[in-house]
Amino acid sequence: MKKIFLALTIVLLSLSIFQAYAEENIDTLKKEINKEEAIYDENTSTKMMTDREIQNHITQIGYKLLNANKVDVRMAFVYKGKDKKIKRDTTLNKRQIVVYDSTLNFAKDDAEIAAYLARLICRTAESYNSIFNGKLSSLQVKSAPKKYEIFFDKRAVDFLVVAGYNPLALITFLHKSAPQKRFDKISAHNLTSKRLAYIYEYIYKKYPSFLLNNEYINDETYQHYLLSSIENRRKLYKKISTKYKGKVDYE
Repeated sequence: MKKIFLALTIVLLSLSIFQAYAEENIDTLKKEINKEEAIYDENTSTKMMTDREIQNHITQIGYKLLNANKVDVRMAFVYKGKDKKIKRDTTLNKRQIVVYDSTLNFAKDDAEIAAYLARLICRTAESYNSIFNGKLSSLQVKSAPKKYEIFFDKRAVDFLVVAGYNPLALITFLHKSAPQKRFDKISAHNLTSKRLAYIYEYIYKKYPSFLLNNEYINDETYQHYLLSSIENRRKLYKKISTKYKGKVDYE
């Protein structure tokens, strides 16, 4: 009888120890699962945004730029997911700025989204600025894309500063998103490196504080821009040191 009681006691004690061990392991497992889920949520927070949330975010940045710069003409901001077909430009005809995933993916923060929108806002606003309900100015933009490309880049810098964004975001965004052709002599567009050089020069002359207190100095994209623009910045330095007033022939 004593042997049976002893055996039963050992079994019960083993069960209680096993249960305590199992409960401890369950708590540990729960903590690990919660930690992994938190890491996953943190790393994929932007991916989990719905189309409506992305649309609202783009619209808010767009209207912030419009209001800050007192742009008193209407234009719409439209987000299109990656599964939507890319259609022709609608900024001049429909006064509609369309943002696609393929473009949005290059923007790492609101400043770079604003940089992209600011250029298109300037382009769209130009379609209101002449006779025939803006048709003449729209035709001028279309007929001289190289000239207006640089013009809109510089105006976008102004728009960003007025709205409280760092204009260097336009440099990092274009450096990442715009391709670099071999030449632009017979092209309808400027070399991206040339556009970036004019943007840098414009910021240097009009908003030097952003370069003196450079928040982008440790940004990998900006560092590569500096690396790839040494010759153009040497030309700018020569222009400034010699007090040359003409236009620099950037490459």
